[in-house]
Amino acid sequence: GNLPNPFNPSTQIRYSVPEAGRVEIVVYDVAGRRVRTLVDDTVAAGSHEVQWDGRDDHAASVASGVYLYRMRAGTFTATKRMVLAE
Repeated sequence: GNLPNPFNPSTQIRYSVPEAGRVEIVVYDVAGRRVRTLVDDTVAAGSHEVQWDGRDDHAASVASGVYLYRMRAGTFTATKRMVLAE
């Protein structure tokens, strides 16, 4: 999950993987548009965290509201909700 939630200006997303492999974490808006790719890499087994600063892939600040992040690691996929407060 991410903490804090709601957040402003940034939030930490914590995740664990049981074995080394490719991980992708992408932030989407509620309309399903890709906002920011946070992780797209091979990571070691164990616990990790990545920060989202409320900016898109072009470093522009995004509007307050509800966002989703999707994590993919091997066959595992999870989507979580987070709120960027004003």
